[in-house]
Amino acid sequence: MTTLESRAQTLRSTLQDYNYHYYVMDDPNVPDAEYDRLFRELKSLEEANPELVTSDSPTQRVGDKPLDEFSQVTHKVPMLSLDNVFNHDELLAFDKRIKARLERNEEIEYVCEPKLDGLAVSLLYENGLFVQAATRGDGQTGEDITHNIRTIESIPLRLLGEGFPAVLEVRGEVVMPRAGFAAMNAKAEAAGEKTFVNPRNAAAGSLRQLDSRITASRPLDMYCYSVGFVEGGELPSTHFDILKQLNVWGLKLNPEVRLNVGADACSSYHDDILAKREALDYDIDGIVYKVNDLKLQRMLGFVARAPRWAIAHKFPAQEELTTLLDIEFQVGRTGAITPVARLEPVFVGGVTVSNATLHNMDEVRRMDIRIGDTVVIYRAGDVIPKVVKVLFDRRPADAVAVEMLTHCPVCNSAVTQVEGEVVARCSGGLYCHAQVKEAIKHFASRKAMDVDGLGDKLVEQLVDQGLINTVADLYCLPVDEVAGMERMGEKSAQNLVKALNVSKQTTLKRFLFGLGIREVGEATALNLANFFGNLDAVMAADLELLQQVPDVGPIVAVHIVEFFQQSHNVEVVESLIAAGVCWEEVDVDHDQVKPLEGKTYVLTGTLTMMARDQAKEYLQKLGAKVSGSVSKKTHCVIAGENAGSKLTKAESLGVDVITEQEYVDLLSHYGIEVEI
Repeated sequence: MTTLESRAQTLRSTLQDYNYHYYVMDDPNVPDAEYDRLFRELKSLEEANPELVTSDSPTQRVGDKPLDEFSQVTHKVPMLSLDNVFNHDELLAFDKRIKARLERNEEIEYVCEPKLDGLAVSLLYENGLFVQAATRGDGQTGEDITHNIRTIESIPLRLLGEGFPAVLEVRGEVVMPRAGFAAMNAKAEAAGEKTFVNPRNAAAGSLRQLDSRITASRPLDMYCYSVGFVEGGELPSTHFDILKQLNVWGLKLNPEVRLNVGADACSSYHDDILAKREALDYDIDGIVYKVNDLKLQRMLGFVARAPRWAIAHKFPAQEELTTLLDIEFQVGRTGAITPVARLEPVFVGGVTVSNATLHNMDEVRRMDIRIGDTVVIYRAGDVIPKVVKVLFDRRPADAVAVEMLTHCPVCNSAVTQVEGEVVARCSGGLYCHAQVKEAIKHFASRKAMDVDGLGDKLVEQLVDQGLINTVADLYCLPVDEVAGMERMGEKSAQNLVKALNVSKQTTLKRFLFGLGIREVGEATALNLANFFGNLDAVMAADLELLQQVPDVGPIVAVHIVEFFQQSHNVEVVESLIAAGVCWEEVDVDHDQVKPLEGKTYVLTGTLTMMARDQAKEYLQKLGAKVSGSVSKKTHCVIAGENAGSKLTKAESLGVDVITEQEYVDLLSHYGIEVEI
């Protein structure tokens, strides 16, 4: 056997295996791009060496054999596939071949439509009545899916109007809309059932159910795109007019179908649909161009497996094969540790991709991804590239498994993971350079240290220019260096340093909140301050003691303990105190009964006697929980001016409502005087 014969045989065998998984099992084992690449290689090989063509070559047939469970239907007119083009130059070459074969120079009229990614089917109508449906199968013989097609509401069981042929075969694509696919998979996942990989597989699997009740429960739709066998009547003389006539008879057409003149107009249509691809509610993988005039179609004829008068213009592949070279770990701005795949560069989704997200280590373990594996990469539109599948049959013997890091790759702080959570995090929140910008922005925010004039962009400038590396560095900023920054000056720099000095005098609650400890919000920070009274006590508290603080559960307690166990974080806290950040200690009396303990209050409308934050803090000091919404569990609503829907809901539920003045009087009753 020659080298060429051996290669052709290998390609045939491989493509037949791919066909089986795609058409019969509804479980593609490689991306379409890989199939297309091998198919084109085999086709080119056979064209250059006709003696290599065999009757069972995938180039001589469409799809694969029908499933055994269904009876078979022989297509009176074969359901052929289409040849492909992949770029503008190949489209121009197709148009040039058309003109050459027709011996004409004038521009050709083409019907352009999205190439739907579903399952091709044939519908047979006799005297306007639906009698049979079949899949494409191998192009000659398909599967009888009549009982399942009847369940799709967009397919008429009787044609509308009149004038249709006695026998009319309509062809189209059954698809599953993306919204329906997502809802169906979510329901299956919640029930612990198998989910589908994509809408195309879901549509194909739904039509191949022996129990049509299952098909009826699936969100399927169909778009018609051509006719096959016709007897006892005539149709219009152009493809576009036939489509319009099918629509009049009650058959659904894709709303994006257009009639264009010339290859350049077709190319523009391609670009327009590609741009809106992600906004469509169904999957497409390219554009189909068909010569509009049926007379010209007949003159052009067919090749072995495809019409000469039509072509599919494939979009850039959204899935591709490549090799996983390494798995590295990135630290996000909130400390999340994310595994990232480093890939052999591959062109997919219109760009060259060398990195892809792996989400988290649970996903890495679930997929059993190893360094050295051949993997399938998916990218669509602006979607971040991701690894969706591992080809285990291509795994090399030296493939390396990867484990989660124990220490942050940026700052060497311990990596922690709360039981039940999938995300691991760096615990060096105040020190880790990957998190420093977000840590400083939060520390300086209004509800934390409230540093006037220190906005997000200025924080990024200060960090990028190396003037600050931790929040403590804020209080050592030299005026002259700040003044030399872009869009700053002497006056602005002085104002910033002045605002920083003012912020040094704060409260324990604000300071604790400003540290950015995970899940320690304003209310929890206030509860910690009121319970412990000073920072040293908070830092020294163990898990058991922390859980005695109102609203501090076991998970929050773990976050607090782990934060102060990191020496880097403690060093930053000590540096802040050394720089002059201070507060009055809180009087602690654990035996004191808080008058509003266990009660839930809601603030609504505009307050004129105090700021909303201040009103909230007073309530929390008295032991109340402050909620953002009204429910049956709400004890009281404080209504300021122009109170809206929350007041209305409170009144409808019979919840107590007081005015702002009544709230001030309540505070006075408990010894809190509000300066108005």
